[in-house]
Amino acid sequence: MDSTSNGEEATSWEELYKINLMPSELFLKFRKEVQGIRVGLNLEFYNVPTNEYQAKLVLKPLSPDRRWKFIYEPIHQDVRLVSKKIPITKFLNLQVGIGHSFQLNAIGWKWKLTTCLGGDGISRIRNKTTLGLFPGMDLRFGWRADYVLPEITGALGTSEPLFNMNSGRLEASLDRVEAIMTHSDMAY
Repeated sequence: MDSTSNGEEATSWEELYKINLMPSELFLKFRKEVQGIRVGLNLEFYNVPTNEYQAKLVLKPLSPDRRWKFIYEPIHQDVRLVSKKIPITKFLNLQVGIGHSFQLNAIGWKWKLTTCLGGDGISRIRNKTTLGLFPGMDLRFGWRADYVLPEITGALGTSEPLFNMNSGRLEASLDRVEAIMTHSDMAY
């Protein structure tokens, strides 16, 4: 590529914008709604950094004001009771959980602050998008975009260049694909 006005070699478009559509996580979720509680079996396959498989049995209330969910992991022999995400600010959530590991014979608790924004020195958006194929079958995509916005600067009468442009960067990836099958006795 051509040199920029400050003498640095411009970066190629391939280095500025990267999009990865190969998910590192694949989930199959089977759900059954029984008397106000959703019973779920999650089969989770992780590709990166190591190939791993995990199964979970999940119980949670169907009510809109649900405050908890129960998770049992038979392979790791863990049980957890986890709160729903509690909004602290518009973009910041807190989640708290208590659990027991039968392998370690230990009880412990965890907390987690999460946001859809943030990152290390760059901006990040993380989101989940759900696509309903037909009643009882949904696909959910977990995606992420790390970006630096384009910037144009300049100066006159200083050692800085008269005109300088940073094209910005974008790294987007499809991190997770979930197939969710829900059996409900309710009429549609």
